Amino acid sequence: MKPLTILPADHGYFSTSDKVKLHYIDKGQGQPLVMLSSWTLCSRQFEYQILGLCQKYRVIALDMRGHGQSQQVDYGYKIYRFAKDLHEFFEFLSLDKITALGHSVGGSVVLCYWELFNGRRLAKLVLLDRPSLTISNPSWTPEQVKHFGAGMDENTAVEINNMIAGSGGAQYKGVLLNCMLTPPISLYSRQCLLDSSQIVPEQQSATLFYDDVHQDWRSVLKRINVPTLIIAGRASPISLSSLQWLQAQIKDAELVIFEEYEGGKHFPFLENSMKFNRVIDNFMQQALGDA
Repeated sequence: MKPLTILPADHGYFSTSDKVKLHYIDKGQGQPLVMLSSWTLCSRQFEYQILGLCQKYRVIALDMRGHGQSQQVDYGYKIYRFAKDLHEFFEFLSLDKITALGHSVGGSVVLCYWELFNGRRLAKLVLLDRPSLTISNPSWTPEQVKHFGAGMDENTAVEINNMIAGSGGAQYKGVLLNCMLTPPISLYSRQCLLDSSQIVPEQQSATLFYDDVHQDWRSVLKRINVPTLIIAGRASPISLSSLQWLQAQIKDAELVIFEEYEGGKHFPFLENSMKFNRVIDNFMQQALGDA
């Protein structure tokens, strides 16, 4: 897959209420699709969605604080602050009837936004490889752990946090990313991810990781009342059973599964952008037809 080009005119900046300059890409017109990347990644990872969908929709990708081309600061690396940044961004662009797509940690931000602002301005949700929680409770049954998506215990979370924050944190971030990719992914896409992950300093990366894995969105799910699409990878580190359970909690939610041969690990939008864009387009069209 050849690299694509985002034009300079498609880039913009805005400042949050706590004086952080955030970068975003904004291309196309029509129904807004706002995309949030995962931990330590950035808007650049969505270039195939931006250029593939901008002929039909207004496609926007936001770099959260410290990520991508946004301002580097040493504060605010918490999911609730990212959700407030997102709220202020929507206000800045006067967006309404938004389809919000969140990948992993970006999905956590979308769910936090829903809880804090009661889904204001949102018409549809896309949750990509985002379970309801990450940290397990020793009192839970194996079935509960399986359903909730709890992939680690507290001791493991502390250990990973310390590894990210330590002297070998940059290398460890690369190891984590490589575990989430299938071997056929293009060298260009793999390198883009690795380069993006190194932009966020190790201490801020660790702070965000630790905060995100301690979020629990189970109580939010049944209050979501807009069309919701859940996207899963059969070979993803996030268990399919946890995303099937997530689907059951959100009224009328749709689940699309990418098989491993389809790039179905943690980054299907990079590994199989053509199918991913079709899935998003179909979801957007269904929602438009229902409006």
